Amino acid sequence: MRGMKQGNAIDASLRHVIFRPDSGGTRWPTIIAFHGRGTDENDLLPLIEALHLEEYAVISARAPHRFGSGSLMGGYTWYEIGEEGIPDQGTFLSSVELVRHFMIEIKSGYPIDSEKMFLLGFSQGAVISYAIGLMDPTQVRGIVALSGYVPYRSDLPLKLDGLGNLCVFASHGAWDEIIPVELGRTSAELLKKAGAKLDYHEYPMGHQVLDETLHDLKAWMNGIVRSS
Repeated sequence: MRGMKQGNAIDASLRHVIFRPDSGGTRWPTIIAFHGRGTDENDLLPLIEALHLEEYAVISARAPHRFGSGSLMGGYTWYEIGEEGIPDQGTFLSSVELVRHFMIEIKSGYPIDSEKMFLLGFSQGAVISYAIGLMDPTQVRGIVALSGYVPYRSDLPLKLDGLGNLCVFASHGAWDEIIPVELGRTSAELLKKAGAKLDYHEYPMGHQVLDETLHDLKAWMNGIVRSS
């Protein structure tokens, strides 16, 4: 990670990697990253590095469940897929509880500036980011949801009103074959109605992240940094 040094990770509920900024501040602006299905805690690091946010610490977590079985096993997953493509509530809710505990651990174990903390996720990681951020919006500055959706059909007590202080960058592929774009659009409408400061983008792509996405995300992040 350019401009950052990998640090020693504390013992926590989720395995993770930590990169601290070289800026030397006493409290770190921080990005907490959650990868997609079938990958691991290293998957989103090149994406985050491309944002050139050297003043931010990066903590990237590994999902708790192994993905696949036998010869098809590879990487990790946050939850199993249930009926109609929605998360299996058992594995999903257990992961959410693990992540909530993980957030407490890293806030006490690292010098994180909670007022400048962002959750960033791709696919399943975006769903997890929404879940954690919307259960207690006061704990984060913003959410970056790449090709994911708000888990409004879950049993979680999501706060979907009075989100005027929450910044959200959401992107989705118009041809997404894994998570239909309609879920991204429905999530955008929910967030708009709740008053969130939403920057929603659709791109001519599938279930992926384009250079154009990174360009727009970098501009959004820089805008928030300048306004802080």
